Amino acid sequence: MRLIASDIDGTILGHDGRISPRTVAAFRDAADAGIDIVFVTGRPPRWLDPIREQIGHTGTVICSNGAVTYSLESESVVASHLLSWETLAEVRARITDLVPEPYFALESLDGFHVEPGFLARDRPANVRDVVPAPLAPSMEDGGIIKMLSILHSGTADEFLELVRPSIGRLIAVTHSAPDMALLEMGPLGVNKAVTLAEYAASKGIEAADVLAFGDMPNDIEMLGWAGAGYAMASGHPDALAAAAMQAPRMVDDGVAQIIEQRLAALHRT
Repeated sequence: MRLIASDIDGTILGHDGRISPRTVAAFRDAADAGIDIVFVTGRPPRWLDPIREQIGHTGTVICSNGAVTYSLESESVVASHLLSWETLAEVRARITDLVPEPYFALESLDGFHVEPGFLARDRPANVRDVVPAPLAPSMEDGGIIKMLSILHSGTADEFLELVRPSIGRLIAVTHSAPDMALLEMGPLGVNKAVTLAEYAASKGIEAADVLAFGDMPNDIEMLGWAGAGYAMASGHPDALAAAAMQAPRMVDDGVAQIIEQRLAALHRT
């Protein structure tokens, strides 16, 4: 175990926005043991406060499902994979032909752009200040790293199953929303596993020496790539099916339990 890669939401971070003290301590103990820590999330760089403030992580975070590698030490983008407006326009047209009333948003390196109708009335605190406006080609200048599409009915699984055959050769499409029909779309061929593998290789670390945790479909590739991929027992059925191993539920500090066990095994050898 030379590298621990962990998803954030639903894996170590609960709906209350808190990471448990036991989980914080487990990551700190692993770092003190010389193990590299990297967080791998669907979140954009500007939404990393829980990692900064609760764990005190100052290293690398792989954001936006692999589209961005971000340094918390320098507060800067290290690398990024971008989407073209041409691709976004084609994907949007195809989704609009398939489902009634989809709404869209764009994540870029310089902000979050949502069209009218995308946000629900009870919007999360981290988007309450976002002002909806029509999406425009000029937004490509800010470096677009993700497109999102939402339906205000149905489930993400149903939405994904419906549109993936039409758009899957144009854009990487997945989801991490347990209770809304929200799809996340990024550069084709890019996912958490691809960027994590690049990061590990830069450190001279092989997949066999990587411990990974995740809970949703956007974690599937990462869980399959890592030598020890753990899906959370509280996770999505597709993530559980893709992972070779299972960690206890997030509410039971499942990630902390596994890290503690593996650190104890290292100390015995």
